[in-house]
Amino acid sequence: MLEGRIESTAVPRKPLDVLAQQVVAMCAMDDWSVEDLGRVVRRAYPYSDLGPRAFESVLDMLSGRYPSDDFAELRPRIVWDRVAGKLRGRAGAQRLAVTNPGTIPDRGLYTVNLVENGRRVGELDEEMVYETRVGENFVLGASTWRIMEITPSQVLVAPAPGEPGKIAFWKADSPSRPVELGAALGKMVRELRASEPEAAAKRLRERAGFDDLAIKNLLAYLEDQAAATGAVPDDRTVVVERFRDEVGDWRVCIHTPFGGRVHAPLALALEARLQEKLGVDARALWTDDGIAMHLPEVESPPSLDELMLDPEEVEALISAQLPASALFAARFRENAARSLLLPRRRPGLRTPLWQQRMRSAALLQVAGRYPDFPILAETWREVMTDHFDMPALLGLLRAIRSREIRVVAVDTERASPFASSLLFSYVAEFMYAGDAPLAERRAQALTLDRELLAELLGSEDLRELLDPEAIAAVELELQGLLPERFPRDPDEAHDLLVRIGDLTSEEALARGISEDWLRGLERERRAVAVRLGGESRWIAAEDAGRYREALGASLPVGLPEIFLSPGPDPLDSLLRRWARTHVPFVTADPASRWGVPPPAVEAALNRLAAHGEVLAGEFRRATEGREYCHPEVLKVLRRRSLAALRHEVESVAPEALARFLPAWHGVGAKATGVDRLLEVVFQLQGASLPASVIERDVIAARVGGYSPRLLDELISMGEVVWVGRGSLGATDGKVALYLRGDAPRLVPEPTEAPDDEVHRRLREHLKSRGASFFRDLYNAAGGGDEDVILDALWDLVWSGEVTNDTFAPLRLLGPLARRPTRGPRLPRLTQPRAAGRWSLVADLVGSGAAPTEQRMRVAAGGTALDGSHNKQLYIDGRIRYTAVPVQEQNGASVFAASGVYVADSTLASNIGISVQNGIAA
Repeated sequence: MLEGRIESTAVPRKPLDVLAQQVVAMCAMDDWSVEDLGRVVRRAYPYSDLGPRAFESVLDMLSGRYPSDDFAELRPRIVWDRVAGKLRGRAGAQRLAVTNPGTIPDRGLYTVNLVENGRRVGELDEEMVYETRVGENFVLGASTWRIMEITPSQVLVAPAPGEPGKIAFWKADSPSRPVELGAALGKMVRELRASEPEAAAKRLRERAGFDDLAIKNLLAYLEDQAAATGAVPDDRTVVVERFRDEVGDWRVCIHTPFGGRVHAPLALALEARLQEKLGVDARALWTDDGIAMHLPEVESPPSLDELMLDPEEVEALISAQLPASALFAARFRENAARSLLLPRRRPGLRTPLWQQRMRSAALLQVAGRYPDFPILAETWREVMTDHFDMPALLGLLRAIRSREIRVVAVDTERASPFASSLLFSYVAEFMYAGDAPLAERRAQALTLDRELLAELLGSEDLRELLDPEAIAAVELELQGLLPERFPRDPDEAHDLLVRIGDLTSEEALARGISEDWLRGLERERRAVAVRLGGESRWIAAEDAGRYREALGASLPVGLPEIFLSPGPDPLDSLLRRWARTHVPFVTADPASRWGVPPPAVEAALNRLAAHGEVLAGEFRRATEGREYCHPEVLKVLRRRSLAALRHEVESVAPEALARFLPAWHGVGAKATGVDRLLEVVFQLQGASLPASVIERDVIAARVGGYSPRLLDELISMGEVVWVGRGSLGATDGKVALYLRGDAPRLVPEPTEAPDDEVHRRLREHLKSRGASFFRDLYNAAGGGDEDVILDALWDLVWSGEVTNDTFAPLRLLGPLARRPTRGPRLPRLTQPRAAGRWSLVADLVGSGAAPTEQRMRVAAGGTALDGSHNKQLYIDGRIRYTAVPVQEQNGASVFAASGVYVADSTLASNIGISVQNGIAA
């Protein structure tokens, strides 16, 4: 700086990303001829020597020559009439150019705005915001701010003067040291090492403005490095340092002062060379001060000859390594955004950086199929000329070969001071890289035999999962048959032909494409009519070469030469598009559509399946044999099918439940007789209901002209059995009805069985003698107070151990007002609640069923209690309603349904819901 020297400045030459942006903006405002537009562009200095091929490749990209099925942002931005040589903007081109202008790359930064008035304060890095929470303080500029709210695009703050806060940080690329500055720095180090300490200190003090402490630290730093490696890197010396790290792996550090623009391409070339020679994945990091490499799983470090490259081979090594590097991917993302291929979804709103990376990776995967894709060429130009200093690298390697620059190789026990600085940057770079698999391991994972994997995992689940209605709906969307997706102008009609492929006039009309639009596209040479499968069909002019080569279509004269190129594997590309625009299909579908022999189609589909571009298997229930489906289409089908299944089990509105339950329970049914009563018992079996209401309110509402004798008749015939499920005070209790055949699977084990002396005697008598009248039980219990023994018997009833061959004792419980006016005549000494014959429930239902069988029976229909004592309503094997016990009233659980409207009290009583003013409490 004191000598007035300055680094050379290079003006970017022929940046195609900026050219694409400007072409869209110009065509959005006016129609241009290709010659006039090229003449205007070449008047600008960066494009003064722009060749016709590069210019036309940009026009090809913007006019949609490259397929856009795999990536939506490759849709055309302009229309190129190749016959007339005219260019015009498409609908939306002006809005696109206005909302995505400029060349500064979008880093996904959050704006910092005051919460009071929205005034902008600054910007924060995306990672900084992700690590920050509302209420925290941070320092921006000279002020402290408190975060009040974080939105998808903004951080709203309020001043917090005087309070401590964390320092804001940003992650961005810093410019590398120019080679001229690196050479000057190396020269200074060499001269300082060659001078006496006093002379070196005087130079630093007078020419660099160092104070005594800075001079002491710098000279000690250089001395420590010389002691560790025997040499200090300068403009005439390169130091190669090798040592083992903490885990025993070899590290290689190459120290030079020439800057990152030289070190970056050299590191890529060394990675490629070591992968080729040693078969190891050498992860390299470069800085302005050198290169650090990690060599895992090698017994000895690479020799100096393996690290020193020939100038003639370095460009080939870089070319092999660069496309897979993170640097290339990052620059491609920025260039694609400048080219309007990755526009913002909404003007004024930020796009998260991780989303930009995902979209860019998808675009790069598509663009990689086309070597002449202009943004690939632009990324290559930018990296090789703007970020790499290839002439300086080649000059360094030639100087090493001619011994103008010496190379010192040294093996050390530990990292030298210079190497420690490099390793610190290395750790910072890879600390959060995660356990990502190595490149070769990823490649091995991708070479799995997909058919073998499908055979091992099975494919029947897809046949059962994919919903036929979802398949039909997706088919309509993919084929453009939904009216809301019809083209709005001829340009969109052309896009539909490019996306779907060949269509007859009738098929085009069904997709909203009129005959006039087709004829207009034909006049502009953007669509042509060909004979396929014995009929006339329309195809996009861009597909002409593929249809001619793959299907033998005869093309009309006058098409531009560029559209006649079939490209690589034309049949494969047509089948790839077929898969993207169809639901699962069989080989015969495209073969019959195009009139192609099925074996040829099958072979092409097998090739696509081997590369993972289509999936082979069995996807539809009604189709037999091997089917094919595009992976993205299958993802959509799975999502739609799962959404349909979730919709079937999602909660309904309270009104819908109130409408459904009375009809499902048959409330108000006119059917009568024993058969109808059996249906009601089947539906209600297992539900615990109060004995006082089970006939009066529940059964009577479901059986027309119900008479108690019907239930007694079924119980005495052995068709129905009732079981106690707990008392409700002294005059009532809960009971459950069961069909005799289902009882072994549904009747639960007795709970809280009483175990007094009287209870044991009654239990033993019933076990040994079987069904008995109360008088026999009274004698077996030893006599005494009849009420005590009868109360003990009812204790066994409510615990679920004892039942009766008639329902009469339950009717005769409680006050006289609830008893039937006309009941059976009973002996004077027998109490009404002791009528009938008593027996053990276990004798009637046996030992019960296995737990699995019980669950299967519950799943088939009816109501049951789950393990949490929640009352569940089953329909077609699915839980449709759950009532949760929220409180106890007189020993009974009250089940709540939170605001569900209940049609009548009978329905509420049936499912145990407490009702207040018509609403479930």
